[in-house]
Amino acid sequence: MTLAHHPGGSVIALLAAAAFVAGLVDAIAGGGGLVALPALLAAGLPAQIALGTNKGQAVFGAVTSAVSFARRGEIDRPRAAGGFAGGFVGSWLGARTVLAIPSGPLRAVVIALLVVAAAVVLARPRGRARPRPLGPGATRAATVAIGLALGAYDGFFGPGTGTLLVIAFATVFGDPLTRASGNAKVVNLASNLAAVSLFAWRGTVLWSVALPMAAANALGAATGAHLAIKNGDRLVRVVVLVVVAAVVVKLAVELARG
Repeated sequence: MTLAHHPGGSVIALLAAAAFVAGLVDAIAGGGGLVALPALLAAGLPAQIALGTNKGQAVFGAVTSAVSFARRGEIDRPRAAGGFAGGFVGSWLGARTVLAIPSGPLRAVVIALLVVAAAVVLARPRGRARPRPLGPGATRAATVAIGLALGAYDGFFGPGTGTLLVIAFATVFGDPLTRASGNAKVVNLASNLAAVSLFAWRGTVLWSVALPMAAANALGAATGAHLAIKNGDRLVRVVVLVVVAAVVVKLAVELARG
């Protein structure tokens, strides 16, 4: 990381504000990365540095959210180990893959993935889930598979992972949305730990930016995990749509200019 890529104090303050919103949004409905990562890219960080720094700040919010949901009894403990293991291995593989891609082409990939992830968040179903009884073996296999697949996506890219996990647990197991969100936090914690370990080892985490963002993210996550906001989903959708649309346009213009 060169000094030319290092944001100034005012930019870091704005990034910390974005991280607070990201933590709040992620704890309520998932998709917090769709706020934090675009903000880092808009600050002018190269794609790999932005992805690594995003993981550096997000891991603290993931810990806060997982602990909060566990204390509220909203995590299915028999499934936790499989989800954690799948998420960790998948994320490590995904992070290894993204580090092998040159920064230039990666920026175009990030634009496409931002659009897809935003579409998934905005199209998220609102209906209530119904419990679906599965045998112990099928439950373990499905949990590991979900953790592995979405952990790989999280390690490679990240934004929208929490929402995808909520949808997966609600669809496959019939978890109520609150329980699905709690179970999602276990996989999300594992995937963040794996990715940030690899990114930090490869030197793609800008800690002078990640740590202030991490403090704000953890505060936002703690706030979001304890709030019952009547129109939470509506707020998330609006924020995601506005932020992602603005940043995708910015990145597309930069890409067109070469």
